[in-house]
Amino acid sequence: MIEVSQISKSYGKVKALQDVSFSVGKGEVFGLIGPDGAGKTSLFRILCTLLLADAGMATVDGFDVVRQMTDIRKRVGYMPGTFSLYQDLTVKENLEFFATLFGTTIDEGYDSIKAIYSQIERFENRKAGALSGGMKQKLALSCALVHQPSVLFLDEPTTGVDPVSRKEFWEMLSMLKEHDITIVASTPYLDEVRQCERVAFLSEGQVMGIDTPDIILEQFKDIFNPPGLLSPSTSHLSPQENVIEVEHLVKAFGVFHAVDDISFTVKRGEIFGFLGANGAGKTTAMHMLTGLNQPTSGTGKVAGFDIRTEHEQIKKHIGYMSQKFSLYEDLTVAENIRLFGGIYGLTDSEIASKTDSLLKQIKFEEHKNDLVGSLPLGWKQKLAFSVSIFHEPAIVFLDEPTGGVDPATRRQFWELIYEAAARGITVFVTTHYMDEAEYCDRISIMVDGKISAMGTPEELKHDLGQPDMGHVFTYLARKAKRGD
Repeated sequence: MIEVSQISKSYGKVKALQDVSFSVGKGEVFGLIGPDGAGKTSLFRILCTLLLADAGMATVDGFDVVRQMTDIRKRVGYMPGTFSLYQDLTVKENLEFFATLFGTTIDEGYDSIKAIYSQIERFENRKAGALSGGMKQKLALSCALVHQPSVLFLDEPTTGVDPVSRKEFWEMLSMLKEHDITIVASTPYLDEVRQCERVAFLSEGQVMGIDTPDIILEQFKDIFNPPGLLSPSTSHLSPQENVIEVEHLVKAFGVFHAVDDISFTVKRGEIFGFLGANGAGKTTAMHMLTGLNQPTSGTGKVAGFDIRTEHEQIKKHIGYMSQKFSLYEDLTVAENIRLFGGIYGLTDSEIASKTDSLLKQIKFEEHKNDLVGSLPLGWKQKLAFSVSIFHEPAIVFLDEPTGGVDPATRRQFWELIYEAAARGITVFVTTHYMDEAEYCDRISIMVDGKISAMGTPEELKHDLGQPDMGHVFTYLARKAKRGD
């Protein structure tokens, strides 16, 4: 179904793909895996006729990607790394648009998407921007399938989506396989890698190996299964000092309570995991704690300041890293550091001395004059985190900081988190990677706007009778009653 022969692609001096060759059989679920900057997205775009290779050739369903691109576009569905939905259009309007784009209608293609689209059809008049992550997935997949393609390309389709929604997504892909649709997917999640029949491992634009998932994951276990981390010592920190105190916090939007009466405390130097399915209320709660939103009722203190009346003071004493990184892509690494140092109130001499130390710590000395937009995703994340604690805040809030990053890079990121915690910086983190949940000192899991469980990873696993945090999360999340 897919033949790739000696494909190469460069962007200036950067060799994104180097002599890549592989084939995919009809009806096969084939994985493209590898670290950030390995060339996966460039390869997807070449196979979908959105990008021309510099050398080599490729065919999809028997058609050449250069000479017969019109034929290929009728036969492929493509979900890029960021959802290709129009946020201001409704669910139905998005689907109608993509059907029209491919010269068909919803009615003509309905049978091919019925099993998936029927799950969100009752929300057909809701804008795509108001959907949860899991619902966006289902809509994006429906849009990619409405013209009944023979090949489906999925570039990290589940990044930023909770474990339960990810599992449901791959169950949907299993249904598609029964209809003989060929699927090529990239993913940073190891449980999803194992859903593929074969995988190609790319690194620095080259194919390092092609085999079954178990063989590739074992062969390159230093990348996909790096050694665990040792918890940082916080014995030098005061065990009684709370830096976050929340009592009966509520945030309502009309009659809908996004956050519904939550109470908890977090201690200095603690790594506190704040988990929950998409739409559970995590981000809304974090916005209140960081002074970005006002609570409807309840009380809270962050770094000693009242979240209702002293939110400007809170902003000066915290660091924040959102899902969409707050770095300026058209500034260099050094310029970003200098800018944020100034925003946080550091003097020019403090910024200069701390910049050299920071660049050395994250091994960016040779890249200080590189534009941030040119950096791989994992590098941007490390820089964004380092910038967020540049002023040594009392607390740093991390909202899914490692989404879409390979295991080895995620481990390096968590080493930075551990170093910050050892210095007394409290880390308040949300994540959809359940192996990262195991790294936290304590965990809160939200369901339907409430805290459903809280404790250390070991306490939660023991109390709920589950073998790991993935099962703990799924067990609690499946109890959710309020609809998407």
